[in-house]
Order: sequence, then C-alpha cells, then structure tokens
Amino acid sequence: MPERKKVLLRLDPAVHDALARWAGQELRSTNAQIEFLLRRALDDAGRMPKEAGAIPRRGRPRRSDPDRGDDGPGE
Repeated sequence: MPERKKVLLRLDPAVHDALARWAGQELRSTNAQIEFLLRRALDDAGRMPKEAGAIPRRGRPRRSDPDRGDDGPGE
C-alpha cells in the first residue's frame, strides 16, 4: 500500500467541533470523517481519480463466529 499523504488543515474551531461530533456518531475518527466527506464530494462532482484506492479499514478486526459460518454481523 502506498504511503498516505499528511496534510496540515486549519479549521474554524466550531467547524472542527461539529466534524468531531459527527465523526463520533458514525464511529469514525475526525480524520476519517474528513477523508470520507472529501471522497464523497469528489465522487459527486465526478472528479474522483480512477487510481484512488479504497478507504483503508482500521480498528479491531471482526471476530469470526463459528456458529454463523461467517466473519461477523452483517456479512
């Protein structure tokens, strides 16, 4: 996987607080929420590069459930 770019972003504190609350409600970090929103905006505008990879999955791996025969809920 290619190295991810690091960007310094200056935001109005009220905007940051709103983003952080929204991210928490969707169980994402603030950084992941910003990337999600930027990707959605690029896609909506028809400007998402074809070579852009998927958003990497982070966090704890799903626990497999031998009784269900799958990798977790919803799968």
